[in-house]
Amino acid sequence: MSARSKARKRALDVLFESEVRGLPVGGTLPDRIEDNDPPVNEFTVALVEGVAKNIGAIDDLLSAHSVGWSLDRMPAVDRNILRIGAYEMLYDDQVPDVVAVSEAVAMARDLSTDESPAFVNGLLARLLQLKPTLGI
Repeated sequence: MSARSKARKRALDVLFESEVRGLPVGGTLPDRIEDNDPPVNEFTVALVEGVAKNIGAIDDLLSAHSVGWSLDRMPAVDRNILRIGAYEMLYDDQVPDVVAVSEAVAMARDLSTDESPAFVNGLLARLLQLKPTLGI
């Protein structure tokens, strides 16, 4: 697993933990940085902070384009994988869009249900189609 893939997984851990504990998006990041076990690298911090900064727009897009699933009905793991993937596609110019989608699908394959990779791929692919019209 590449260093960036590990950083994405770590960002997912932070986002998931924050949600489970009822904290704001990324609310556990300061604790994870302080604990540093496992270490939290700069890319992880950038992902968590980027998702937190843009959570309203990201969640609105995911909700608007998810067919048959409201955001709160999605498994928490899928919801947070989608948030990371959408953030990378829409707000991080250093990550190619196809890499953002591929990494999100890989996390879903490794960490969620059998149906999750196809769902994550489909929703992020839809956002990728709409990206030129979103004005982001």
